[in-house]
Amino acid sequence: QVQLVESGGGLVQPGGSLRLSCVASGSIASILTMYWYRQAPGKQRELVASITSSGNTNYADSVKGQFTISRDNAKNTVYLQMNSLKPEDTAVYYCNANVRTTGGPSIWRLYWGQGTQVTVSS
Repeated sequence: QVQLVESGGGLVQPGGSLRLSCVASGSIASILTMYWYRQAPGKQRELVASITSSGNTNYADSVKGQFTISRDNAKNTVYLQMNSLKPEDTAVYYCNANVRTTGGPSIWRLYWGQGTQVTVSS
């Protein structure tokens, strides 16, 4: 069993910053890629950023230069630094990870956190 828990969301004014964290725990052998998604009201969930175990990153065009994804492999943690926040960044942000568990077959599976709310408003 693998659990992902997000934290760091909240209410912030336009132009402000937040840093989200996601900690993975459980029977983890290794984590390949970690992702941040977001889902705004009435919208489909979209991929915001990803980072591989070696540190290669990718970003949605909408957040390039604004958000930064990073990870601490020793802590099984991924971060999303969000700067210059806009009202359109308001969404529930979800952590996702491609994980290989201990004791089972050598396959990778995706696990989801429960999400953390980010609200950008005056």
